[in-house]
Amino acid sequence: MNSTRKLRLLFAVLAAAAANIDICGGLFTDRVFNVVGYGATPDGRSDSAGAFYKAWGEACAADCGWFRGVRVRARVLIPQGTFLVGPVSFRGPCRSPMVVQVKGVVRAPTNLGAFHHQEWIAFRHVNDLLVTGLGTFDGQGRSVWPYKHGNGLPPTLKLLHVTNAKIRAISLINAKFFHVIIGQSRGVTVLGVKITAPADSPNTDGIHIGDSSEIRITRSSIATGDDCISVGPGSSNVTIDKVHCGPGHGISVGSLGKYSTDTGVAGIRVLNCTLAGTTNGVRIKTWRDSPAITASNMLFSDIVMKEVSNPIIIDQEYCPNSCDEDKPGSRVNINNVRFQNIRGSSATDVAINLMCSAAIPCDYITLENIDLRPLPPSPGLAPAIPLSTCEHVGLHSRAVGFVFPPPCF
Repeated sequence: MNSTRKLRLLFAVLAAAAANIDICGGLFTDRVFNVVGYGATPDGRSDSAGAFYKAWGEACAADCGWFRGVRVRARVLIPQGTFLVGPVSFRGPCRSPMVVQVKGVVRAPTNLGAFHHQEWIAFRHVNDLLVTGLGTFDGQGRSVWPYKHGNGLPPTLKLLHVTNAKIRAISLINAKFFHVIIGQSRGVTVLGVKITAPADSPNTDGIHIGDSSEIRITRSSIATGDDCISVGPGSSNVTIDKVHCGPGHGISVGSLGKYSTDTGVAGIRVLNCTLAGTTNGVRIKTWRDSPAITASNMLFSDIVMKEVSNPIIIDQEYCPNSCDEDKPGSRVNINNVRFQNIRGSSATDVAINLMCSAAIPCDYITLENIDLRPLPPSPGLAPAIPLSTCEHVGLHSRAVGFVFPPPCF
């Protein structure tokens, strides 16, 4: 280091001291709050929730100041080892940008009596958050899946009222319920995340988004027993790109319209994704007797399907269990949807299924450059003939370029 640079560094340190600024551990590093220093035990048996709370509380309260116009961050470190952690809710707002660095394994209790609010790890009202570190959140869902408790189970990671956040380079395995929920949030990026659960695990959606905007999920791998990604009511400006999905139920917009309070979705983009062995490919699903809401401006482009059972599907009679067939049709207005540059193989005869609502037909649907081929036939059987099926598709819908199977409108 030359003398000029040394002097500049010295003056910066003296200036910070003179201004009574807490620079949280140095000019070039975050201040680290190691959970072990607050009593966490990496033995996989002792509940370390209290220590996690304490570490977060001190880090959140620390004013780490500025250096050369950049906020210095407070970092909660979860080091190597296995930490059994009961439910924790990390709350803001915090005085500095927050980092949660997970190097070890954070493991959920198997006893459902430990969960009183249907959540495990939650972040609330936090601005400028990074969760990273190559570590793993293990929901230990195998302990509860056989009993199928339904929606009463806790998800692994929940972000509520969070802005300007990134979840990067972590793994989530075997959630009891959904792996990640993003709700009432804005400006969240999920990057380089790996989510894994068995194909027969119930309700283990990879990532669910609701009532949120400016969300991006990219360069991630998701294998679950339910939707890899589900975009729920109230979501806008959501981009999903370079995601590998499978096994699972595909990438879904919806379900929409189950509740009278549901709101619409807009600006959904699913790009450059691969779906392998999933029960659905790209799907829009809405309930009967829904509120009158809109699902519009959606693009599904440059997608590879590998042995997918329902590669392209709009289902406006979605009902996973028992249904009342006498209920009115869905009033979700689906319009301005483009399925573009989608290729690969369909594991069923119906490769394109557009089952829209008789109450409000979907319209301005575009199929462009689609090539979905049947799987090779079993010995002695004739090859399958893939089909497109349509119900209540509006007159402004169209096919552009090569489309196989041939369009049904």
